[in-house]
Amino acid sequence: MAWRGILVRAVAVALLVSGGRDAAAQASPPETLAAQLRLQGHRCDEPVTAQRDAQLSKPDETVWNVRCGNASYRMRLTPDMSARIEKLD
Repeated sequence: MAWRGILVRAVAVALLVSGGRDAAAQASPPETLAAQLRLQGHRCDEPVTAQRDAQLSKPDETVWNVRCGNASYRMRLTPDMSARIEKLD
């Protein structure tokens, strides 16, 4: 399961640095988070939005609300762990 922790860290780093880079060269946050959802067995057709939830986020746990064409999810990203995912619909 170590590869999932590495992937979660990679997603977090990509999201942090994406603001200052060429957007065409990187995946957008909705696409990146949708990929993590799929890796963990959740269906996400056509990712639409990903919004960081500042109120629920903590220093070592970033919370994102992800809306896909078929469902919405709350994702808690913690370093070295799989994302904790709640279906919101």
